[in-house]
Amino acid sequence: MKAVLYQVDTFADRVFEGNPAAIVPLDVWPSVEVMQAIAAENNLAETAFFAPEGEGYRLRWFTPTVEVELCGHATLASAHVLFAHLGYAKPEIRFETRSGTLVVSREGERLSMDFPAAKPKPYPAPEAIAEALGAKPLVWAKTSNLMAVFDRAEDVMALNPDFPALARQLEPLNAGLIATAPGEDGIDFVSRFFAPAHGIDEDPVTGSAHCTSVPYWAKKLGKSDLVARQVSKRGGTLWCSDAGERVILRGRCADFMKAEISF
Repeated sequence: MKAVLYQVDTFADRVFEGNPAAIVPLDVWPSVEVMQAIAAENNLAETAFFAPEGEGYRLRWFTPTVEVELCGHATLASAHVLFAHLGYAKPEIRFETRSGTLVVSREGERLSMDFPAAKPKPYPAPEAIAEALGAKPLVWAKTSNLMAVFDRAEDVMALNPDFPALARQLEPLNAGLIATAPGEDGIDFVSRFFAPAHGIDEDPVTGSAHCTSVPYWAKKLGKSDLVARQVSKRGGTLWCSDAGERVILRGRCADFMKAEISF
């Protein structure tokens, strides 16, 4: 069986920025084992597969080691492939996923994603996780992921976790870790995302993590429209809106590669 694979840099103004995702459009679904093997072969944070279903598409996301419930940047990349390369002409795309229906629409040169909010709740300070992270945050909170809130952007940028130790602590929680702090110079907040228990030490730009951080900072800062910067080595910018039970995430994409794969 052959398929076309697109590699797209998401939340990026140019190639080599943002978060790369591999996207594989399908007519017929291969087995889960084959999709997982393709994701492992790509060795990117996420490989997404989609196929027509109803009025839209069924979308699934895989890290190199596991299928996941939600992935923002690979959803953005999937919509980009449909709009830019596969001739999709309607103003919005509906994806059916493990996290429900996700809608992506065009907003000028950006794509806009409508995701479910994951509002964080206070969480007792996990000393072993703080030790593995190498710093003590001001606030701990949790949804499906942990969130560590720091006082300054510099604190987040300086983090140098012990990833094997962090993986051991996060694995029983089946969680990643969001580290976040207030921003400056037009950026409302910054973040980094660590998921060593899922095979990703640090994700360059993580759309789904903003389903948690946007409601937190919207309430903290008293504003619904926010500009976020993920301060990984590659870095990426998201234009976000808190819409109550939903979060709107916007970003740009840059094409890196188109290839044919055989399996």
